[in-house]
Amino acid sequence: MTIEWRAADRQFHLANGRVSLVLRVFEDGTLGHLHLGPPLPLGHSYRHLGPDPFPGFSNHVGDPVPLAYPTSGSGDFRVPALVAAAADGSTTLSLQYRDHRILAGKPSLDGLPATYVEDDDEADTLEVTLADDPTGLEVDLRFTLFRDRPVVARGARIRNAGPSAVDLRCAMSLALDLPDSDWILIGLAGAWARERHVVERRLVPGRQSASSTRGASSHQQNPFLALRRETTGEAHGEAYGFTLVYSANFLAEAEVEPFGTTRIRLGIEPETFAWRLEPGARFDTPEALAAYSDTGLGGLSEAFHRLFRERLARGVWRDRARPVLINNWEATYFDFDADKLVQIASTARDLGIELLVLDDGWFGQRDDDTTSLGDWVVDRRKLPDGIDGVARRITSLGLGFGLWIEPEMVSAQSRLFEVHPDWAIGTPGRPRTESRQQLVLDLARPEVVDHLAEVLSEVLGSAPISYVKWDMNRNITEPFSSSLPADRQDEFHHRYILGVYELYRRLTERFPEILFESCAGGGGRFDPGILAFAPQGWTSDDTDAVERLRIQWGTSLAYPLSSMGAHVSAVPNHQVGRVTPLATRAAVAFFGVFGYELDPTRLSDAERGEIADQVAFYRRYRELFQRGRFLRLDGPFSGDRDRVSWMVADDAGEQAIAATYGILARPDPGPERLRLRGLDPVAVYRVSTWPVVDDRLARANTGERTGAELMGAGLVLDLERSETVAHADFWARLFVLEAVGHDG
Repeated sequence: MTIEWRAADRQFHLANGRVSLVLRVFEDGTLGHLHLGPPLPLGHSYRHLGPDPFPGFSNHVGDPVPLAYPTSGSGDFRVPALVAAAADGSTTLSLQYRDHRILAGKPSLDGLPATYVEDDDEADTLEVTLADDPTGLEVDLRFTLFRDRPVVARGARIRNAGPSAVDLRCAMSLALDLPDSDWILIGLAGAWARERHVVERRLVPGRQSASSTRGASSHQQNPFLALRRETTGEAHGEAYGFTLVYSANFLAEAEVEPFGTTRIRLGIEPETFAWRLEPGARFDTPEALAAYSDTGLGGLSEAFHRLFRERLARGVWRDRARPVLINNWEATYFDFDADKLVQIASTARDLGIELLVLDDGWFGQRDDDTTSLGDWVVDRRKLPDGIDGVARRITSLGLGFGLWIEPEMVSAQSRLFEVHPDWAIGTPGRPRTESRQQLVLDLARPEVVDHLAEVLSEVLGSAPISYVKWDMNRNITEPFSSSLPADRQDEFHHRYILGVYELYRRLTERFPEILFESCAGGGGRFDPGILAFAPQGWTSDDTDAVERLRIQWGTSLAYPLSSMGAHVSAVPNHQVGRVTPLATRAAVAFFGVFGYELDPTRLSDAERGEIADQVAFYRRYRELFQRGRFLRLDGPFSGDRDRVSWMVADDAGEQAIAATYGILARPDPGPERLRLRGLDPVAVYRVSTWPVVDDRLARANTGERTGAELMGAGLVLDLERSETVAHADFWARLFVLEAVGHDG
């Protein structure tokens, strides 16, 4: 890992053997971007990869000059990274190189989540200061290269060293110019209950983007995009990935200009953002991450998975095995009492489940979703002995106890709203728009954050609580804060999420032993920003096994299995009404942080026996499911395929579990092969199946096989002649691989 400065060429080269980033200070003082991609040799000049020389845009207006942090008004007509209005209203900027620093390690960000290092030798950081003399704006661009990862962290600190206030109108975290546009753009899109489906389209001239203006990263889009070559697959070919460590309004965009180059920019969504920068003040952009892979989309995902799991998630639960839980929501909804919860917990304990989560309905007068949000006082009609009473009854059974909260919300029918109606977000003189019968609290106001930290600390400290599910069930309308003057209302969305982060910080630091899981009506704020505080999130409210194949496949492009809450629920499924076998539901949910959303007291003895087997299987292989390499094999977004396959393998090549899922039966399908990846080619693996079934599918594949055979020839899926899956819908089969020796 090296950051090389060649003074003669005014060139920076960041290299770690897996990726190279090359920057050069052009002759006009702007910072050019020459290369991000395959590793290049150190000790060479690469100035020929850009315009040489480049004296500025005079008589070169509109040229596709590759810039590290482009501005507008001086001859670059592509989308800018920075737009700022000076006191006279002008927005022309020209950022000139001032100086630079090479730092060991990685600086932290105040008030914002970010990746980190535990030792300075894990990363090096280049900090380049650019300045615009007429306005007095100074920008510190940060480029952090990790030692063992093909990932660069980007960000900007913008300072006003001038005599007058400046209004930031656009402040991107990352801008990156690529020399061609022969790429396919990959995004993650959807809606409630079908989040993060993979969407692909070829880059064309103009701008293509994903964004959110909802006050959260959203169900509809995710702050992630990737580029792949047409020939790139899961295990081969070039790909870039970009993501933003941020949870509010964002923009991820690719622009192809007339000469065929591509500009990527990633950061806070500029249409709903502005920031007044007074003299002496500074503004930090959220962190952006750029990854490069020459081993396909799988290599890209692995880079993000390891980074998020090891150096974005924090606290004691980063590395701990996550418990198998049962949530009472779909079992009882609002209709429960302490005895019912203990009954569920007792039955769950006998099945091997480790934790019960009490969901919505425990506070205020919360018998439905019309009331009591904000009143974080236990409802003693349901829980006469309080949270402590029911928690101790459950923990005495040997289970952990978890609790649902929704701190950011308030009901119009609540004591909090009666006392502080001004704390609810709304535009003066206009009616507030309710969603799910609730309003949003203004966390841009420090006194609101202080109040929530106090009352929630009282709740969490009152009982043996080891898990918290933090929900957020609606987006922001009428964005306005009474704490901000009229000319600074465009700061609201960013200040709101800073308040959310501050509340998360206080609670997670005060209760370090509690495992926090994020939720936002399911996956409506499933992003790297929240992952820095809550190491796992509720992937989607949709627990249907078939839909979850699509959701979990798409989510895995960027996010590790240890971040994905995945549960087995009752059928007919409460979201789509589909009936799938209990084994299939578990076989999908195994690939994540496993749990249940049902009432075990209503199950038959056979069903409870099946669940006990599922829990035992997951607990046996929990470390592999939660920490192993996730490898996608056959995808749900490939044409009209009715089969999906993926696998997880440990780093040593000693253990792996592959899964294949049949969605809809087809007539006369013919035999297929399932080629595995990530194995040791010379290892001999004992192959067994789950569920344990004596059919042709099992008999054809169990026994001892070499890694070379499993990867080169594959497993044999003769579905037509398999007694249990022929003509069946919604089936699943897992193949468990244990290394027992080496070939030869």
